[in-house]
Amino acid sequence: MSGPNERCVGDLRIQIDATLCVSFGDCVEAAPEAFALDDEGIVIFLSPERVERELLLTACDVCPVDALTVWDAHGTQLVP
Repeated sequence: MSGPNERCVGDLRIQIDATLCVSFGDCVEAAPEAFALDDEGIVIFLSPERVERELLLTACDVCPVDALTVWDAHGTQLVP
């Protein structure tokens, strides 16, 4: 169901598009428990389940290149 670039957290499904990530790190700054940059500067998941829902949504939403997409349990896209 979810691979290294997708994670379900509560009622959210978060997907990382590694081809869009350009290492700004805004998501990491907003939620360092949830995200990190790998050796190539691409965002990866750490422990997003440890971050409250609203902060997680904010961290995904601050990505200036929309590399993070979030859907709710009903399939409604919340971010971007």
